[in-house]
Amino acid sequence: MLRLGIVGLPNVGKSTLFNALTSAKAAVASYPFATIEPNSGIVPVTDNRLDAIAELVKPKKTIPATVEFVDIAGLAQGASRGEGLGNQFLTAIREVDAVVHVIRCFSDPDVQHLGEIDPVRDREIINLELGLADLAIVEKRLEKTSRAAKGTDPNAKVEARLLTRLNEALSSGKPARSVSVEPEERGMFRGFNLLTSKPVLYAANVGEAEIPRAEEFGGKLRQAIVGEGEEAEVVTFSAKVEAELAELSPDERQPFLEAMGLTESGLVRLVTAAYHLLGLMSYFTAGEKEVRAWTIHRGDKAPVAAGVIHSDFEKGFIRAETVGYEDFIRTGGWKGAREQGLARAEGKEYVVQDGDVILFRFNV
Repeated sequence: MLRLGIVGLPNVGKSTLFNALTSAKAAVASYPFATIEPNSGIVPVTDNRLDAIAELVKPKKTIPATVEFVDIAGLAQGASRGEGLGNQFLTAIREVDAVVHVIRCFSDPDVQHLGEIDPVRDREIINLELGLADLAIVEKRLEKTSRAAKGTDPNAKVEARLLTRLNEALSSGKPARSVSVEPEERGMFRGFNLLTSKPVLYAANVGEAEIPRAEEFGGKLRQAIVGEGEEAEVVTFSAKVEAELAELSPDERQPFLEAMGLTESGLVRLVTAAYHLLGLMSYFTAGEKEVRAWTIHRGDKAPVAAGVIHSDFEKGFIRAETVGYEDFIRTGGWKGAREQGLARAEGKEYVVQDGDVILFRFNV
């Protein structure tokens, strides 16, 4: 399951967004550190293809893919030195797959902020704190590894070279993810679990009054990101609008979005951007008992996709009976697809495509 950590400066709308996304009712207050312990909520991934398959198959259960959101306390300036909640905050970030960095693009006289709306400045503050925390870890580890590298241990030599490059990047203000990692270094790099090695999705939180200017704020962020040579997704949304949307019935939500000049909820756009950022996609299994969406990485082969369901499926993989989503719907399901010769028998080298409907054959 995809795990996203929601971070940002204090009082930028993280917990309001978290509540809207998960309906978890975490504490929301206009003072720093209202969120002390990380809150966690699991939400379904909206996918119209899953709904269409379920409508066709009429299973006993329909199970969407899920995303876990973790709402982490606001990061104050100086967190890398222990200010605010310091290391408690930083530890929580290390456990997520990617970071959703919420940035204030709204005015609120009841909330204390650093000054005028400046998404680029606020992004830099967070990145600086995370980078300083990583630098402290890398420097300490490099000192120890450099001594070992003087001996005959080949792994120590490889690790020292990697740490040296990381030290240079972090010292110059660049994130760990900007460092090119050689194949033999990848395991070590993942083991460091550096904060700035996490992919980042920037979420520009605008107020209702600022919705017409949403793309202006998003554009400033994109320019800053491109200027630094970083690859990241930027999504503009309104946490207050999302909170109002969460209180409505499903039938009322689309008219409400259209009235606000929006086509999709912030949740849908955030998850879509996260999938794109991390190179994720969905395939489906469809039967009378259950229709279900499964999340895998683009480029995964059939046995790996089978292993997402159960490790035995990957170990004993024989073949995958596969139908493209559009063919599955057009022909009325498995029976029609088979009759028209559109159900293919794919082997171990088959690269699963987004939207494939698959029936795995395996033997254990």
